[in-house]
Amino acid sequence: MKDHHPDQLIEIFNNLFLDQYQTRLDYSQDEPVYLPADANCPDHRVLFAHGFFASALHEISHWCIAGEARRKLVDFGYWYQPDGRTGEQQREFEHVEIKPQAIEWVLSKACGSKFNISTDNLNGDPEDILIGREKFAKNVHQQVKKYLENGLPLRAAVLKQALLDYYQKHKKLTVDDFALSELITPL
Repeated sequence: MKDHHPDQLIEIFNNLFLDQYQTRLDYSQDEPVYLPADANCPDHRVLFAHGFFASALHEISHWCIAGEARRKLVDFGYWYQPDGRTGEQQREFEHVEIKPQAIEWVLSKACGSKFNISTDNLNGDPEDILIGREKFAKNVHQQVKKYLENGLPLRAAVLKQALLDYYQKHKKLTVDDFALSELITPL
């Protein structure tokens, strides 16, 4: 198995998408963010946090499902309420995270790397966190099954295959590769 260094992921992503979508993957010195092209930079940029491979996969996953209009907006126009969200805010957060985290799980499997589901609300009510995390995990698992049965969004499918070719030549991903028990683990 090849090492999971972000530079490899950057090279694969940029080779696939820089020319066609004018989008490049790169390190962020701070928080992850998507920045559309502007007067200072002709390329759109998917910037991931602190050199973390998993952060890169997560940010790429958002990009893979963002439509053309959203790709013209900073962070695809999504709102972000920091840790400590109310129950209602958390449900809204999880609703918009199901598809990107399902894609992230598929891309992680394609790389042979570990995927950790994220509800990103460590300071919320502990009981709500545990109950919500399990429900969210089930929703992500269901979305992965739908993607594998009906097809991934185009950019996600292209990247998944490129990652499989690089990390696990001749591997095919099936629904059997995705066990719900991988997602439901104690905090």
